Amino acid sequence: MLHFPRWKVISIVVTCLAGLLFSLPNMFAKEQVDTWPWPMPKAQIPLGLDLQGGAHLLMAMDSDRLKVEWTRTLREQARAALVNATPRISPELVSVVGSSVQVRLQKPEDMDAALRVLRLLSEETGSPVLGTNAPSLDVVRGEGGVITLTLTPAGIKKRLSDTANASIETINRRINALGTAESTVTRQGDDRVLIQFPGLQDTAELKDLLKGTAKLTFHDVHPTMSAEEAQQAGVPTGFKIYPSERDDGRYLLKEDPVVAGDQLASAQPELNQQTGEWVLAFRFKQIGARDFSRYTQANVGRPFAIVLDEKVLSAPNIREAITQGSGQISGGFTAGSANTLAVQLRSGALPAKLTIVEERTVGPSLGSDSVAAGKLAATVGALVTAAMVTFAYGTFGVFAVVALAVNGLLIAALMSAIGITLTLPGIAGFVLTIGMAVDANVLIYERIREELRAGKTAISAIEAGFTRAMVTIIDSQLTTLAAALLMFGLGSGPIRGFAVTLSIGIFTSVFTAVTITRLLVAWWLSQQRGKAARIAVPI
Repeated sequence: MLHFPRWKVISIVVTCLAGLLFSLPNMFAKEQVDTWPWPMPKAQIPLGLDLQGGAHLLMAMDSDRLKVEWTRTLREQARAALVNATPRISPELVSVVGSSVQVRLQKPEDMDAALRVLRLLSEETGSPVLGTNAPSLDVVRGEGGVITLTLTPAGIKKRLSDTANASIETINRRINALGTAESTVTRQGDDRVLIQFPGLQDTAELKDLLKGTAKLTFHDVHPTMSAEEAQQAGVPTGFKIYPSERDDGRYLLKEDPVVAGDQLASAQPELNQQTGEWVLAFRFKQIGARDFSRYTQANVGRPFAIVLDEKVLSAPNIREAITQGSGQISGGFTAGSANTLAVQLRSGALPAKLTIVEERTVGPSLGSDSVAAGKLAATVGALVTAAMVTFAYGTFGVFAVVALAVNGLLIAALMSAIGITLTLPGIAGFVLTIGMAVDANVLIYERIREELRAGKTAISAIEAGFTRAMVTIIDSQLTTLAAALLMFGLGSGPIRGFAVTLSIGIFTSVFTAVTITRLLVAWWLSQQRGKAARIAVPI
């Protein structure tokens, strides 16, 4: 146990030197680190919002609007399911009534077949193992050949959860365009999203990126009726009145788009050389390009509308068939607004509109105070711990202090290399890790004392101390690791920061408290053997 082959000694030393090397950038200012030569690592531990200041936005999804959109989608799904059924089932009317969809059949004898088809639209939510599974739809038979489809509370909850997760992915893609890897986007409850952006003091650009869903669609314009005529005579079935983005004008457009925005392959701001104005150049994916080509070939000379977030950007005439799957959108853009819209479109449309319910910024001075307080707490804790361990165990206590120092370097090195953001709770996790590492050394040393009191020789006592304490150390560390993983899985934000730092510290603590301390003790024993026949253990 106390014998170390040369390869193992070399690997331990290399690991310690690597920890020192990768943690070194955190001891210097970023400006100095940037001037270091290429082979030197330059990654520093990124600081969280509470340590360096930044922006904090809490955004809520429009649940009511989502439910309206879901029922509209459900209406189209119900109609398509019946029409495509075998044999075909012809609905007389499929309409949205409140928060439900009603299907009226042409033939009442199709009721049983229609129920079977429509119930296939329902999905199971929850977990069958936990007994929380429930259908997402209630499909109810009514009188007079009417079937009612209603979203269940479980279905609404699942859709809110799916929408929030999709929103987080889209928001992350948009924020990454600002050039940061330190922002965090997490869920808060069922319908809220928390965005924390360290280092950002002006939130105007961030809010511009998030203010719209960026849902881009291309619609057919009604060939004979204007929006004003439709408002007086009644809007035809399948059409809808859309306002203009530029002025007070309105357009009567077909509700179902010719091509949806999810068919965009790319979007880039460009300067039109002929007009001198900024435009948005876009290119469709293969399916979108095919559908747009067919539509423009069949409607040369007619207008079509480009709609962004339920507002018409422009409604140009189709001069010729657009078969290449690309085009330009003009809308009075500036260079900044064209770039912002391009980022939004490339990142994908938000599945729901988000409104800011809480906004605050943490100043850099407050963050600096937090860093100073954290450093002071960590320094005082480390010094007190080192003094107590040295006083209690003498030379072996010094070995434990050396192992603690290496432990701190390894934690800092891993956090720098992986890019884990450090927060105030993370500093608390770091301090707790130091205490746990000392606890492992205490277990080993107390076991050695017990063996010495039992009359064993120094070498036998030390060997037994490291061997028999190992089981207890691993057991306690695994218990703590399980708790940390649970906090990481169920928690968010600061709780996760604490859990990550604690988890890393558990692995480094076992390595330093057992391996490095044992190596130092083995070196000490080899020196003592040459000095005296009987070795006195200084603990």
